[in-house]
Amino acid sequence: MNQKQDVIVVGGGIAGLAAAALLANGGKTVLLLEQSGSPGGRAKTRVRDGFHFNLGAHALYRGGPAQSVLSELGVSYTGSAPPLSGQMALMNGSLHTFPSATLSLLTTDLFGLPSKLETARLLGSVSKIRTDDILDTPLAEWVESRATHSDVRNLLLSVCRLTTYANSPERISAGCAIKQLQMALSNGVLYLDGGWQTLVEGLRQAAEREGVVIRTGARVDSIERNRAGGAIGVRLATGDVVRADSVLIAASPSVASALLGSGVAGNTKWDAAIPVRAASMDVALKNLPRPRNLFVLGIDKPLYFSVHSASARLAPAGAALAHMIWYLAEDEAARPDTIKAEFEQLLDKAQPGWRDLVIHSEFLPELIVANALPEARTHGIMGWPGPAVAEVPGLFLAGDWVGGGGVLADAALGSARQAARLIAGRPTVSADVIPAMTADVTAAVG
Repeated sequence: MNQKQDVIVVGGGIAGLAAAALLANGGKTVLLLEQSGSPGGRAKTRVRDGFHFNLGAHALYRGGPAQSVLSELGVSYTGSAPPLSGQMALMNGSLHTFPSATLSLLTTDLFGLPSKLETARLLGSVSKIRTDDILDTPLAEWVESRATHSDVRNLLLSVCRLTTYANSPERISAGCAIKQLQMALSNGVLYLDGGWQTLVEGLRQAAEREGVVIRTGARVDSIERNRAGGAIGVRLATGDVVRADSVLIAASPSVASALLGSGVAGNTKWDAAIPVRAASMDVALKNLPRPRNLFVLGIDKPLYFSVHSASARLAPAGAALAHMIWYLAEDEAARPDTIKAEFEQLLDKAQPGWRDLVIHSEFLPELIVANALPEARTHGIMGWPGPAVAEVPGLFLAGDWVGGGGVLADAALGSARQAARLIAGRPTVSADVIPAMTADVTAAVG
């Protein structure tokens, strides 16, 4: 193995794995360093007695950059879209038919006729909205200007909360939120058989097939820079330095900032990113007491319930895996006992009798759904950093907080592809500016 790599990728989540595979496919030698014991990051899936537990409820948006990158790399997966039947809305503690289509809109008792007519008009016009024109408008402000009835405004905000995972209507860009809603309405989402570990394994195999060397348990402490300020490698926690022509950080903004250190103005923007957070609970059941009740969306509470195993192979035959989310506001403290009680009350309404059927239950009081909220004040994702760090030649970024043409997994994989293309077109670093202190890759990372 050569001491010096063309590219070092720091971080083995889906963005890092995808970038590594794309770079290697283009002829680069690539070393991927992941500090944990296995790659995957927040896309990992854990299997317990045949139940596939993701870290929260995951959905792959069809027709976006993520699906395009997966296709480019030959990553295969199967799954299905959630059914339109069995959908309900939770309002004032009661369940109502969710207005997901014309018939359900006409028949629901969620609101009266004037609100139904306004909802039909708004949903009918969503595809025509020029989202670029409202990137710097907060979602709450935009909804206020478009909907007359308060119950319609609440419905629209809850649907945008569902598609973005974000409970920040006063901050989130209306343009980004509505664009995500447009994707959901036009192409829909997939729940994946076997969970998102399917994508992790597919990306890992694609990377290794192209010759990427993946080292786990390898913590990077800092980015090494030459006298001209360019990135020339990384320093490991062991103190060893591994050289490369380019370094790609596929980690969170805080990790990227810490690796680079002080003295780079772009760091302050990274540190200012507001993470999208949620509480989550998954419940594995012997069977569903109410097989038709597959989805509930909170209208006056930031709640979500869905049985993904009704669409994807995530549970043994006859059993079910139900997912719940409480979308945390940006300044909301985690309240484990209160939120868990909300989840249990929601289950009591949607699946009465569930308590006697529980096989496993996993509660996560706070998890990071995405590393950056697309804020109106930053023109949505247009204000996110690009894949190339201009102040540090040879340093690149990828992740769900990097501008890649979307949000969530689309941002992660889209930015990975953009970074790979930029690196592919970059000339090799001149040897006269590279310090002599290096380490053999095998010795440094095992």
